[in-house]
Amino acid sequence: MSKRFFIVLAASLLTAVSGADPHRDLPDIGSPADTVFTRSQAEAIGRSVLRQLREQGSVLEDPEIAEYISDLGQRVASQAHEGEHTFNFFVVNDDAINAFALPGGYVGINSGLVTATRSESELAGVLAHEVAHVIQKHIARRIAGTGRSSMLATAAVLAAILLGAGGDAVPAVIAGAQGLAIQEQINYTRANEYEADRVGLQYLARAGFDPMGMPSFFEVLSRQAAMPGSRLPEFLQTHPLTSTRIAETRDRAVRTPVAEVRESSTYELMRARIHVLNARSTDEALRRFASPPRAAPDFGALGHRYGHGLALMRAGRYAEAASRFQALVDEHPTTVAFHSALGEALILAGRHAEGLEVFAHAARLFPRNRPLTVRHAEALLRTRNFDQAHAILLDIFNVVRPTPPQVRLIANAADAAGLHAEALFYMSEYHLLTGELDMALDKLRLALLEPDLQAWQQARFEARIAELEPFLQQRRASRGRSDDNE
Repeated sequence: MSKRFFIVLAASLLTAVSGADPHRDLPDIGSPADTVFTRSQAEAIGRSVLRQLREQGSVLEDPEIAEYISDLGQRVASQAHEGEHTFNFFVVNDDAINAFALPGGYVGINSGLVTATRSESELAGVLAHEVAHVIQKHIARRIAGTGRSSMLATAAVLAAILLGAGGDAVPAVIAGAQGLAIQEQINYTRANEYEADRVGLQYLARAGFDPMGMPSFFEVLSRQAAMPGSRLPEFLQTHPLTSTRIAETRDRAVRTPVAEVRESSTYELMRARIHVLNARSTDEALRRFASPPRAAPDFGALGHRYGHGLALMRAGRYAEAASRFQALVDEHPTTVAFHSALGEALILAGRHAEGLEVFAHAARLFPRNRPLTVRHAEALLRTRNFDQAHAILLDIFNVVRPTPPQVRLIANAADAAGLHAEALFYMSEYHLLTGELDMALDKLRLALLEPDLQAWQQARFEARIAELEPFLQQRRASRGRSDDNE
């Protein structure tokens, strides 16, 4: 992570925590951690960090990868059975091996960690560990453990530790946190890690993954850290790991029952996809997948073939890619990613009618699959079928919550289709998702000025303005109070 992002993140955490009133909304029963910040404040912290990551272009917005990690994370998180947290899983486009949990149920995992794992159970084990951090309120408990007088200093250190800020960032923050017992914080973190291992293993097994995946990946990291001249993985900087902890986790995993291990082939496909997207050059991507599958066992046979097709697409060799994806579709007709890749390759090869038919057929097989729908819409936009692109995006986004880039995509589709008022409405929602409330309201007001506005549209826009304006007034009043206190 860049120092600039660390500073922004620290500021976000400081602002959110300093705004917490420990005497408001106290639960009737709970730990001291519950008094540090409310659920809405925790959500605001996590949302703010994710927004800053997106603004820096650090979130991997690839629809297929994002959907896979989200589905995998939700599969694990659903085993917590606690109902308090709504989880949001996202991928950070960083080769470093790291993962982190934030207040409010936000869990980030680096693309480098995904490619470093060797099985879906190892990857799910990391997610289970991070989910346990959230469920057990470890972040809030660490802040509460230092006492309210040092809450702000702890939050700043926490920002550095969670996201592995390098260089002089961590020492500088620690030096500025006068009176902070750093060693006590480290020990407390280790206690949290043991608890996250124990609780996470239960989630992992109940979700149908091999509990050994967690200690297995710990051993991979430990061996890597022990190699001469190797750089300590960031995951180990933020998640202290000892031989005792590995042994205890392995012993507990052996004794954790699992009815049936269910791993998906999508895991190896997404690992291959990340490798192609993050390859430093097209030649590097082609070299990685050009050898026979048995010579490149990292991805499995299907992952290798899929990765080779993606590398060919990256090289502009669309006809060759389409041929390989067609073979994969013929052999594995129930794998959505193969249909989507085939349609995309055909469109890019200029075979528009064939590509659109592939997407239409896949949409019938896999209705309302979000990555497929996004790729289908992109193909429709490329072939100037603007109304249809808008229609299929609107259909799915009425069912599933879109990401900010996906909201921008439907805004572009609506605008290209001549639906300018709707495009402004979508852009308002985009700015709302990215935390720009003023701009969101401006877009709604512009939408009201559009000619030929329908009565239902006017009522919809006015209702949304009435809903949002109190929040803007509250924000301005809060800023005014802050200015008066300076």
